[in-house]
Amino acid sequence: MDSTEMLKVEAIIRPFALDDVKERLTEVGVGGMTVSEVRGFGRTGGKREVHRGSAYVIDFVPKIKIEVVVPARLVEEVVQAIREVAASDRIGDGKIFVIPVLDAIRVRTGERGESAL
Repeated sequence: MDSTEMLKVEAIIRPFALDDVKERLTEVGVGGMTVSEVRGFGRTGGKREVHRGSAYVIDFVPKIKIEVVVPARLVEEVVQAIREVAASDRIGDGKIFVIPVLDAIRVRTGERGESAL
């Protein structure tokens, strides 16, 4: 196993920010990412909507989850890049999580650690 420490950065962002975040992460050297459409809510719960005169609450708000695994030396730059691009200074901008990764294995070649990224 490669001894370089790797970390997974998971970011939950607003859907409209995805293209800009992807572009910025590519600029800082992120070579790949996984993107998922997700739904959820935070402290504020859902949001109140009015449709044809009837008010209702959307319990789960649509969001995008971006997952990238990077060497530890890039983590702060990645986190800062996501914050700079995804922040609108409004409630619901999202969250970023940093998680240790024990190993990475490229399925095709069996490469491990940072070389598998």
